[in-house]
Amino acid sequence: MEFNLADLFEAVAARVPDRTALVCGDERRSYAELDARAGRLARHLAANGVRPGDRVAQYLYNGPHYVEALLAALKIRAVPVNVNYRYVAGELRSLLADADPAALVHDAAFDARAAEAAPAAPSLRCTVRAPDGYEALLDAAPDGPPFPARSGDDLYIIYTGGTTGMPKGVMWRQEDLFFAGHGGGNPGGEPAAAPGDVADRAAATEGVVMMPAAPLMHGAAQLASFITFWAGGTLVLVPSFDAAEVLSAVERERVMTINIVGDAMAAPLAEEVERGGRDLSSLLVVSSTGAILSGSVRARLQKALPDRMIMDNYGSTETGLVAWGVPGSTPETGLRYRFEDERITVLDAGLRPVEPGSGEVGTVARAGRVPLGYFNDPDKTAAVFVEVDGVRHTLTGDMATVEADGTVVLRGRGSVCINTGGEKVYPEEVEAVLKGAPGVGDAVVVGLPDARFGERVAAVVSAPEGGHAPAPELLDAHVRARLAGYKAPRLYRVVPRVQRSPSGKADYRWARATAAEGRGPAPHQSREDAPP
Repeated sequence: MEFNLADLFEAVAARVPDRTALVCGDERRSYAELDARAGRLARHLAANGVRPGDRVAQYLYNGPHYVEALLAALKIRAVPVNVNYRYVAGELRSLLADADPAALVHDAAFDARAAEAAPAAPSLRCTVRAPDGYEALLDAAPDGPPFPARSGDDLYIIYTGGTTGMPKGVMWRQEDLFFAGHGGGNPGGEPAAAPGDVADRAAATEGVVMMPAAPLMHGAAQLASFITFWAGGTLVLVPSFDAAEVLSAVERERVMTINIVGDAMAAPLAEEVERGGRDLSSLLVVSSTGAILSGSVRARLQKALPDRMIMDNYGSTETGLVAWGVPGSTPETGLRYRFEDERITVLDAGLRPVEPGSGEVGTVARAGRVPLGYFNDPDKTAAVFVEVDGVRHTLTGDMATVEADGTVVLRGRGSVCINTGGEKVYPEEVEAVLKGAPGVGDAVVVGLPDARFGERVAAVVSAPEGGHAPAPELLDAHVRARLAGYKAPRLYRVVPRVQRSPSGKADYRWARATAAEGRGPAPHQSREDAPP
């Protein structure tokens, strides 16, 4: 009894063949059509030398081609690899050199980049372009023997967003990913006890319509897509995130749940809802994961969508879905979570659980079903995936404290934590406060080298579209009224637009280079401002 994603999808497709599985613009696929088209692409890949365990890279915008390529790889026991479609040739070369795929499925818009980067992958022997020639390729796909017997041990690789460095390929056993990332086919409920339970539930559930608004090359969007399929639901896609297009699709297809990634998607969605004139009565839930949803943006979205559930989920590529946020908690006051699963803990520097109520900061860790490690990176694997009392854990790098009642308060990412004179400043906390300042549309906070304090806090901010960001002096006063003085940025750089990944995550490398050219507020520093 093993849980393999291709087996599960085929079982669902056999039970609900005529249901609509996928919608993107004018294109629609039933479960039977999607399964058959993925099967033909799988046979094309196999006929061109793609073998079990080989990687299949997907360099595509959202759409049917992405989902078909993902399923096709799984059918022949190949390993799907997500590629950021904003990568230019140099970044693409680096990722292809690391993943060394046997096949590359790419959008025709990326012809030049793909041709330039392809030599970096010596194993590459099959290239598929979409949409040009794609239908003829499927029509010509050869018949063949049944697909090979599959296993829950088959690999699934998700490359991280690379906000602080080059992306890393997180290797999951498919069975582990099914339970840790897909909620065992029933997030928030009882997980499937046997593979057949998934198709049974799909057949018994009707009318579920979900939209991952983030690009499918983002892990959270892939997980949301599979969760939709395990419910026998309809997956609604837009080619790339555009708030107006997202809401048009919600209205047209009667979408019930939107999955987004933090403020970068929530803020434009709120603005578009505020314009009015749309029937969004089908929408029940807006679910955010993968980036922080600040209190000010969340409040704006909730006001625009009253009586809807705005969910702030906690998870990562290395952990899957971990927890749902405590209602009302925000980064400004401390994001709070209740980890109902005893396998989720907060560990100190000695890898022991922190004492509830002690105020000690530790790192969130997950035991049980965790990834095998990072592809081609044994050193990073050894640092992140560790054994504690004989049990394998993932150290997330997310810093947290545990309150006396067991509530976990998330502080921020340790990898971007700023150490200024011995004081720890978590950028997410300062960013959330800045985003609540009048005239600020977006903000990213980073640490820059400082001769006296080791690092100093700096911020890159932008105004809402068509507006003007406040002067550094006004931003400084806003932050100091809400946070300790040592957390206030010493430099501010105002830009037309804060650069983020397509999934909405902050680009900290860009932000550091940009913030270095900023200016500070009027000089002043009291004893209370300075770190000890």
